[in-house]
This record gives sequence, structure tokens and C-alpha cells, in this order.
Amino acid sequence: MNIDDVLKIFIAESQELLQQMEDALLQIEQNPQDPDLINAIFRAAHTIKGSAGLFGLDTIVSFTHVAESVLDRIRSGELAFDDVLAALFLKVCDHLNGLVSHIAAGLSLDDLDTAAQEQGMSLVASLSQYFAFPLIAPSTADETDAVVAREPGEAPSEHWHLSLRFGPDVLRNGMDPLAFLRYLNTFGRIVHIVTLTEHVPAAADMDPETNYLGFELAFETTASKETIEGAFEFVREDSLIRILPPDSKTVDYIQLINELPEEDLRLGEMLVRCGTLTQAELDDALRKQAEPESPSEPIGQILINEQAVQPPVINAALQKQKQVKESRSAEGNLIRVDANKLDQLINLIGELIIAGAGTQLIAQQSGMAELVESTGVLSRLVEEVRDSALTLRMVQIGTTFNRFQRVVRDVSKEIGKDIVLEITGGETELDKTVVEKIGDPLTHLVRNSMDHGIEPAAVRLERGKPVQGTVRLNAYHESSSIVIEVSDDGGGLNRDRILRKAIERGLVNDGQNLTDKEIFNLIFEPGFSTADQVSSLSGRGVGMDVVKKNITALRGSVELDSVEGVGTTTRIRLPLTLAIIDGFLIGVGKASYVVPLDMVEECIELTSDQSSAARQSRSDYLDLRGDALPFVRLRELFAIDDEPPRRENVVVVNYAGNRAGLVVDQLMGEFQTVIKPLGKIFDNNRALGGFTILGSGSVALILSVPGMISAIAQRQPALSSAAIPTLS
Repeated sequence: MNIDDVLKIFIAESQELLQQMEDALLQIEQNPQDPDLINAIFRAAHTIKGSAGLFGLDTIVSFTHVAESVLDRIRSGELAFDDVLAALFLKVCDHLNGLVSHIAAGLSLDDLDTAAQEQGMSLVASLSQYFAFPLIAPSTADETDAVVAREPGEAPSEHWHLSLRFGPDVLRNGMDPLAFLRYLNTFGRIVHIVTLTEHVPAAADMDPETNYLGFELAFETTASKETIEGAFEFVREDSLIRILPPDSKTVDYIQLINELPEEDLRLGEMLVRCGTLTQAELDDALRKQAEPESPSEPIGQILINEQAVQPPVINAALQKQKQVKESRSAEGNLIRVDANKLDQLINLIGELIIAGAGTQLIAQQSGMAELVESTGVLSRLVEEVRDSALTLRMVQIGTTFNRFQRVVRDVSKEIGKDIVLEITGGETELDKTVVEKIGDPLTHLVRNSMDHGIEPAAVRLERGKPVQGTVRLNAYHESSSIVIEVSDDGGGLNRDRILRKAIERGLVNDGQNLTDKEIFNLIFEPGFSTADQVSSLSGRGVGMDVVKKNITALRGSVELDSVEGVGTTTRIRLPLTLAIIDGFLIGVGKASYVVPLDMVEECIELTSDQSSAARQSRSDYLDLRGDALPFVRLRELFAIDDEPPRRENVVVVNYAGNRAGLVVDQLMGEFQTVIKPLGKIFDNNRALGGFTILGSGSVALILSVPGMISAIAQRQPALSSAAIPTLS
């Protein structure tokens, strides 16, 4: 792994840490004393600072050091989080995000524009106000500044002892040993250092890319052992790092062990929890204990021999261990995978499905029972591989929802309203591709709920509502779709006002009979707005039409429910995945079509007499066991001129509780469908959702059930004007 690969890991992890930091900052406004949230914020800043120091990113190190110092005072109880401090650290988080993004773009931090530099200096000045003494940022001048010697006559103090043996390949891997020494000075000071040169060869035999040096140093700090060890995270595997705590800490460690809760812990777990041992040191000791050539020794004795832990601390842990039972802690393993590689895997599986369908067709045509059976087994295995691969791309929507905590906080302050965000269903999973594309539509809807939906405080009090308004984000599964709801407890939509505006704009005719839902959905028309004033958030008639367009592009639908004076709910339905689905293959004339299998309720044969009765009645409804079922003939919809068969079939589909019938010629069974997008020429055709390639090599169009149901519903025939043919 070269330095560029390591830098990419730093960028990705920093962005994740900053997102965690922002989430914790948004929560801490409601729980300012929560130690877990405070520690999470501190850990994020500390980790970013440490990692940045290894890459010589001094701008990030010095800036984060100032923020970390304030956080350290908060952790110690000298300061308390309030709204002002939380807002300041959100700006700190944004500034760090900007610096990391600058690096991700391949730019140097030395080339920051004036605005970014001034922003950093302004934030440092704001943070410095929280110190009772002048704050000195860590020195990054040159390598010699990393070592601070104690002046003669200065009172001695206890210090950590660090024994550092960097691996010979550390320079080749892009790591500079002196950078680690510089970084130590950001959270402590090096009191004394001895450079070990016994492995340095003669000048003629030296390799400029090989490291020959080791260091023994005395280090003074108030940081934990885990923090010190974290400074060497990138070279831990290739180097020998020993960290010996000050003797004066022994009593403190023993006290911490005695105060541990009565839980089942192993000796090593106790020592790690109380801070006298790091997990890496424990792992090293366990590996040595497991070596076949090593004498069988208790883990405590190995730690003493390695000088990792003082004997009194070991004895205290053994005494504590007598009070509890042994148990093992489970630890999950995560692997970071490039999203492009995952997409490539899904595409290859899609091609495998198409190829498998072709093979199965050939097997059926051959009439060889063994070959048909073999291809059937292969098809089932491919289906299992497909399902497993698709789950790899499934992510929880909660991460996306949590980002709106910041949006709600900032917008509520901007418009002067007290609004809180409530999140439910965050554990609901959907395709990563869908998650990436739903962010902008959700942002529009949340902002609209805050600006148009939630009333001013005076109006809410007058209506008997709490002053604090609520915006809710909810998600749940429905069949093979995910439903996302954005709701508010605001004033709701004014039906008459929307209808009046629509008539003025010529969107509907005066006197036209529309349902409430149809009137509410008019706000998704381009340029439609009922706002009297234009604000920085809304009122120009742009946004809601973009929301619908983006959701439709994802093969989804959007609808509105509203009660005036109570609130509004916008409901988005999206497919769980955009790549591969189970389909139901149907035929009309010589053409083939695919309907998503999860939307198919049942299939019913339509006799020639029933078909003729439907034509003669000129009705768009059939009587399905007492219920009126709207239907559409695909033969008429797609202008197929072939002679219809004597017997047709009705495929009953259901989407979002709305049922409809599709009259077709043939029912051809289930079919694994790889969805491929249609060209832009089909963008305005709501009946089609894509196409797929059959095993024979021919193309079948994929029907968009939501679009077809919507088109059927708009026809609004009069049910009383004709008899409805009955389906048996």
C-alpha cells in the first residue's frame, strides 16, 4: 500500500468521524451533560488530529489541537456545553470538512483561499476565548522542535517511557519516524530522548530508503495509554512499540480496577478497561502465549515479563477476577469495499442472469431431462447469489435521516421558529444507489415543511398547539418498496386556495370535479406556488416539481395527505433496488412485457363472452367478486393490431393499496429481470419503467405499475352509466 492509498483511507475515515461528530453535536444540545456524547466528540477530533499529524497536515493538526483543548476542558468539567458552544463546534466541524475535502480534491492546504484562512483564524479566536490562559498551538516549525529538553534545576516529574523500534520499511511505506515524534508534542512533551544507532551500517552499505534508527524517550502527558498508542497506529504492525506508564499511576490503576462493575471479565479485559494496558499489547501477549515453542505461562506473567504492566496492578486484577466469572467478548469485523467494485459485481450478476435464462431456454428446447434439471439447479443458485449480492448494497436509511438534524437546526434558527425533528424507522434498509439520490428531494420536503407547514409561535398558541413544531421522518417497508414519510404538525394545506391558484394558472378548468388528493398533488406542477412572499427557502415555485421528477426517475411515486389545521404528510414510495427484480412475464400479440412480481395479486381468465360484454358496455371496470376493478387493455394501450385470442387474461396488480387489471393475451410465468433504463425519448411515458433482455435475446418492456394505475385512475368513468361485467 503506497502513501496515496493510505491518504485515501485517512480522508474516508475523517469524513466518517466528522459526520459522527456532527451527529453528537446535534444531540448534545438536548443532553449537554451526556458523557458519551462529549467523549464521542473528543475522540473524533483527537483521531483526526493524530492521523493528520502522520501526513504532515500541520494546518489540520494545529487547528484541531485548539478545538481538542476546549473539548478537554469540557470533559474535565471546567466548561459545559451550551447552545453557543455547540454552534461554534458545528462551525469547527464544517471547517474541518472543508479542509479534508480540499485534500480529497488533490490540493495542498498551503493553497487555501483567503476566505478559508480567515474562517480558520476566526474560529481559533472564538475557541481561545474559552481558555483562562493564552493558548499555544503545537510547534510545527522543524524537526528539531519536536524534542524538548528539561532545563537544569527543573523539578523532576513522573513520565511515560516509550521504546520505539520502527521497522526497516517504514520509509518505503511513506512514513517518517520524525513525524511521529512531532505528533507526540501535540498532546504532551518529550522530556528526554536517546537515539539508537547500533544498527546503522557503514555509509557505503546504507540504503537511503531503509530505516536503521530506534528511540528511547521519556514522555510527559496527561493522555491515556490508548491515546499514546494511537499515535503509532499506522506503523504498529511493522514496528516494535513499547509504552511503559509512570509508576505513580499504579495506585490509580488499582483503584480503577477495584471500581470496575461486577461483570464477567478476563484478566486482559480488566487491564484494558482500566487503561493500564492497550488492546494491541494484550493481543501481542496472547500471541506469545499461543506460540508452540514458548513455555506455558499465565498471561499476567507474560505482561510482567514484557514490562507492559506493573506487578501490583496484575495482582489487583487477579483479586478482582475472583469475584466474577470468565466470558468472551465478541467483536465484529467490517471490510471497507469500493462502491464501484460492488456495482461491477451487480452488473456481472445481471449479465449472468440473462445468460442463464438463455441456457435454460435452450435446455427446454432440447428435451433432455438431465440438462433441464441441471439448468434449473443453476438458476436457483444464481438467484441465491443475486439475493446475497443485493444485500451487500443495502444500507440503513437512518444515516441519511440523521443528517437532517443539522438542516432542521440551522433552518429553524434562520426562520425564527422552534422546530424539532423526530426520526422513526431509521433501521429500514434500501439500495445504496437509492439512498444517494433521495437526499435532495428529502431536503426540499423538509425545508418546505418548516417554511410553509409549521406556523409561527403566535399562531400555534392561538390554535392550542405547543410552541415547538415537529417535523417527522419515517420509513418502512411495504411489499418490495420502501415508503418514506415527511410529515409536520403545521397548518396543513388549504384546498380551496390551491384550487384557486391552479385555475388562475390554467392547470385545471373552472368547475372541474377533483378529489382532495388530486388538488393537493397540483403543488408538484412546475412553477406552482401558493406563497405570498418569496423567502430564501421557498416561494418561487421551484423545488416541488423537481422533487417529483427526481422520485419518478427512481421508478417511485409521491403523494400528499393533508388536514387543514392539523398537518401534512408527503409519502414517497421507492423500489428497494434499481438493478434486479423478480418479474412476471406476459404476452400481448408478438410482444412480451414484464410486471414486477411483488405487485401481482392474482391472474384471472377472461372468457370471450366476458371480453365481449366489456367491449359492449364500454366500461373501464370489471366486477371482481363484488368489487369494481378498473382495467386497461395492453393491446389498446400499445396499439397492437393483431387479432386478439378467444380467451384473454386479467393480471390484477396492486400498488399502494390501489388495484387495477391488465388485460393480456398470455401468462408466461415468473422471470428474473435485469432492469435496463430506456432512452430519454421515453421519459414522458408513465406506463414504462425500463426494459430487459429475455433468454431468447429478444427485448421485453417492463411495465410501470404506479404509472399505469395513475393513468387508469385519471379516466374517471361513470360507474352508473353501464353494467359492469362480472369476473368468475
